[in-house]
Amino acid sequence: MPLPYRVVRRRAETADTASFVLEPLDEALPPFRPGQFAMLYAFGVGDIPVSVSGILPHRHRLMHTVRAVGAVSTALCELGPGDTVGVRGPFGTVWDTSRAAGGDVLVIAGGIGLAPLRPLVYEVFRAPHRFRRVHVLIGARTPGDLVYRDETAVWAAAGPGGTALTVDRPDAGWAGDVGLVTGLLGHARFDPPGTTAYVCGPEVMIRATARELVHRGLRPERVLVSLERTMRCGTGHCGHCQLGPLLLCRDGAVLGYDRAAPLLATREL
Repeated sequence: MPLPYRVVRRRAETADTASFVLEPLDEALPPFRPGQFAMLYAFGVGDIPVSVSGILPHRHRLMHTVRAVGAVSTALCELGPGDTVGVRGPFGTVWDTSRAAGGDVLVIAGGIGLAPLRPLVYEVFRAPHRFRRVHVLIGARTPGDLVYRDETAVWAAAGPGGTALTVDRPDAGWAGDVGLVTGLLGHARFDPPGTTAYVCGPEVMIRATARELVHRGLRPERVLVSLERTMRCGTGHCGHCQLGPLLLCRDGAVLGYDRAAPLLATREL
């Protein structure tokens, strides 16, 4: 059963995307880890899976970022401070940073794919001594589609690693890079055999980025990607999220590219 959480803060990210911070009204869910997701219930409308975009120890708070693309996500985006939402979880696999210790780290996001990676970025930034070099590479269709603009500006100016942004279609005020996020790999210094990459975004972007990373010498099992399919139960029972032999709500959504590649090669299974 979902537990009731109250919206304590809401922030508009783009024209159709908002982040909100939730805290439990009474009992809190078990701790979340970067990469996991919750089922969020907009009461009277329905529920959807949403990755955790922030894990705040204070009062067991969680942050989620939602783009309004359907009835439930639109209802969630319209919530404001004081409103109540149902939360169930945590579900799914995690962005494992233990395998990256001592090596280089690439965090590569496309559009709202930065949301599931945001907790990972802060986990890595809090312990830069664990890693050799850290690069955060972010792409979006337009400047207006970039999320967490204030935070990424801080990461680029003062973060422990290098942060670079690019857009496909710049506007008059954009002075940064233009093109695909894979084009930013030229900004990053990394030793491919010792690098772990974390990739999230549209599936076409994941395919292109993972292939490029493997082409540059990364081992496929050290290219971690997050796959999305329609999820309903969150416990691997209903089968809605089946992708080949996997149930992504249980076996994913974070997978090594060595397992994901044959599944991504088939667009619809």
